[in-house]
Amino acid sequence: MNYRTLGKTEFKISEISLGTWQVGGKWGSGFDHDNADRILNQAIDSGINFIDTADVYESGESEKSVGRLLKNRSERIYVATKCGRQLNPHISASYTTDALRKYVEESLTRIGVETLDLIQLHCPPTEVYYRPEIFELFDRLQSEGKIRHMGVSVEKVEEALKALEYPNVTTVQIIFNMFRQRPADLFFKQAQLKNIGVIVRVPLASGLLTGLYDSKTVFAEGDHRFFNREGKHFDKGETFSGIPYEKGLAAVDQLKAIFPDRENLAPTALKWIIAHEEVSCVIPGASKSSQLSSNLSTFDLPALTKDQMSQIEGIYESAVKPDVHHLW
Repeated sequence: MNYRTLGKTEFKISEISLGTWQVGGKWGSGFDHDNADRILNQAIDSGINFIDTADVYESGESEKSVGRLLKNRSERIYVATKCGRQLNPHISASYTTDALRKYVEESLTRIGVETLDLIQLHCPPTEVYYRPEIFELFDRLQSEGKIRHMGVSVEKVEEALKALEYPNVTTVQIIFNMFRQRPADLFFKQAQLKNIGVIVRVPLASGLLTGLYDSKTVFAEGDHRFFNREGKHFDKGETFSGIPYEKGLAAVDQLKAIFPDRENLAPTALKWIIAHEEVSCVIPGASKSSQLSSNLSTFDLPALTKDQMSQIEGIYESAVKPDVHHLW
């Protein structure tokens, strides 16, 4: 495992870490704590030391499983969680300092710690980034010893850039992958200038970039890849990185031509992300142990060549960019 510094936090964290949206089983399957325990412990055994969770992941069950991990391991494990998505309706007016404080305190209880390493606003509406009182709350929580650092998880580059204006923002979690390259245009440069940790989420475009799906693949009704392709329930950019499914499959076929000897493209897709030095870590999810092993096999691959990087860029420019670049 390789480690990088998470911006101003100065945490030394694993390049490939773990997101826990699916750690209890695949989307729509309910939460299996035994499955979560296996994956979480396998991650730590493999050198991962940064776990990302959220209070809304299976209604807090994910946080509970991470808390159980902390109790049973002696290693220093950094935990990031998120708050805000419980608000209903999920609009700017629902964001109050009292509500967010309550969510932070509930996360502390579920995880079983006195201080959260990192608390992140969970993709709040754009208007929230223009409300200083929301960000000031986290200064108070820090002075009370309830959090060490705060960050944001964003949907849009514009939100990330606005978040950088707040001195107490130490990290930004953002979608970045072969099919979502806009963050590298400006945001990465600004984050590096301000020593902001960059946490990459949705690195495999909801599994599309594994190269293991085709037009006959069936997703369960409880899976957002089934019900949210048009953004009916939340931002469609969270599902397949916003690219229409059939177009995504066609672009993946072009990627396969660059790497004809690799049936599973997931390790290659992760390799592409960590080739960008501005990235602090990437947090692919795993609903079973084999997926975690696949993610970690990234380190067995040689570095991507300049020609391969150029070809990937060309596929993005011609087959993906027109559909997604201007939106996120």
